[in-house]
Amino acid sequence: MSLSTTDVRAQWAAHNPGLDTSPMELIVLLKRVTAMLDRAIEPLYDGAPLTPPEVDMLIPLRHATEPAIARRLAQTMGLSRAGVSKTLAKLEKRGFIQRTPNPADRRTALVTITPAGAEAVDGLFPRQLAAEVELLAGLGEDRTWVMGALERLAGVMEGHLGRG
Repeated sequence: MSLSTTDVRAQWAAHNPGLDTSPMELIVLLKRVTAMLDRAIEPLYDGAPLTPPEVDMLIPLRHATEPAIARRLAQTMGLSRAGVSKTLAKLEKRGFIQRTPNPADRRTALVTITPAGAEAVDGLFPRQLAAEVELLAGLGEDRTWVMGALERLAGVMEGHLGRG
């Protein structure tokens, strides 16, 4: 039995009348969109050498002009350092990246993509983009408006999280 956002909000209002449930409207939509995106690209990764998060990690490394460090990848991608470190360890173990000691800072490693990593991301990413193009094709001229709204949302959230 699936309840609508309106039903869930009404239930919470009856149980806890002072609770502001208005964020649910937006968050439910964001989660729904994310789930549909995941569902659209999932078949591309059946039997693939990489997972979608691993491809996301390799993309900034693919065309980088210099090695990266995990902390900077985490900041750029909006991920936790622990999550980035875990993904990089898996990629390194399978030969898709290489980590070497950073001569400027012994606490960090320099991360570069290997030829195997470049080949894997080059094979998967264009297919993922094609699936995303198909998924978003129905937006038409509204695409610019949607992009602006999402950029505004991301900026508001980043501003809030940056205060912590």
